[in-house]
Amino acid sequence: MAGNGIANGARVALLAVQVSALAVGAARAQGTVPAEVPVQKVTQGPAPSPAAPHSGPAQGELVTRAGYFYIGGRYQKLGDKTVMVGQMFVQSRTPARITQPYPVVMVHGLAQTGVNYLATADGRPGWVQRFVEKGFQVYVVDQVGRGRSGTNPEVYGPYDRLGTRSLERTYTAPEVYDLYPQAKLHTRWPGGPGVQGNAAFDQFFASQVPFLANSQQTEEWVDPALVALLEKIGPAILLTHGQAALFGWAASDARPDLVKAHVAVEPSGPPFFDVQFRGGKEFWEKAGDGRARAYGLTRMPLTFDPPVKAPEDLVVVQDAKGSEPKGSDSKAGDGRIRCWLQGEPARALPNLAKVPTVLVTAEASFHAAYDACTAAFLTQAGAKPDVIQLADRGLRGNGHMMMLETNSDAVADLLAEWLAGRVK
Repeated sequence: MAGNGIANGARVALLAVQVSALAVGAARAQGTVPAEVPVQKVTQGPAPSPAAPHSGPAQGELVTRAGYFYIGGRYQKLGDKTVMVGQMFVQSRTPARITQPYPVVMVHGLAQTGVNYLATADGRPGWVQRFVEKGFQVYVVDQVGRGRSGTNPEVYGPYDRLGTRSLERTYTAPEVYDLYPQAKLHTRWPGGPGVQGNAAFDQFFASQVPFLANSQQTEEWVDPALVALLEKIGPAILLTHGQAALFGWAASDARPDLVKAHVAVEPSGPPFFDVQFRGGKEFWEKAGDGRARAYGLTRMPLTFDPPVKAPEDLVVVQDAKGSEPKGSDSKAGDGRIRCWLQGEPARALPNLAKVPTVLVTAEASFHAAYDACTAAFLTQAGAKPDVIQLADRGLRGNGHMMMLETNSDAVADLLAEWLAGRVK
């Protein structure tokens, strides 16, 4: 199978001397992380031959450090054995010179792990490398109960996983299935449509892992772990993708003093209900009668004003027509769902309003049909997020997995540009 991007990306990260990041995290929390860290150099490219001599960095050379640690976790008796539960794996990369005031915490979405950010599926450096090169310290997590954080059905409950067809039609080859109006615009998966047999798709699918079947339990486990990470490393920028926005909203709500900005790349949505796409003129429908996200953005409670004692306190109404993002020159027209928002007078989300936030949407993703609803919900609640439509910035043809697609560096640069203008 061609294309070893994911495997190479993981190998590249492990080429660094594995040092404890606990001291770095604690130092950052106290504002004592040095601006320059003379440690082992991390380079991109294939691993050296075992027979090749290791020359090491030149004397005095400032180089990059990689490490990892676990946050959270507690011991629990399980039958006749004691296990650890609730721990979250955190991988760190520290540039030679930290030139940015706050680190970036990258949180992956459904069925994925932090591997998504290490390298692309066709072997190019990933978003971690791009942000490190810009002077950011970067932390990458694996959700609790998944990937390198460890799986345990006895503790976390049943698991599920996605098959090739689910990934193709939503993530990597929407143009093949054409289930929503924007799908045919997708052109950015490496090597053509991302279907089984495409080398980059095969590498991507190899990286998929089982995930907790119960979405609310996922939030219950990950929310406190992410807040604990922020409390350890100090103020930071959250960069979330898809499902991970659920945890980003919760962390911003719980500790707006520690979240300096939230970059929500295609956040889980739309507010309140899930939708499913079926193609044709009436291309979408509500999935089920129950609220998928009881508090609009999340399943777990958020801080509303006036307070919400139960989800039923939030009155939900539906727009008469699809919602266009403010300032967009999108040509999708009626390729928008009808949003579910709060009934007026709407309750505010005062803590989320304190955190600079941007919603990032790709031209050809299924999120193009409803991310405007998430923006409208936040605006209605006083949070007023910024909105970046990639197509409006000249980045066309992207799908949901934009960090793996052919213009991934350009997308990362756009996010860094927004941070430069909004984070103080």
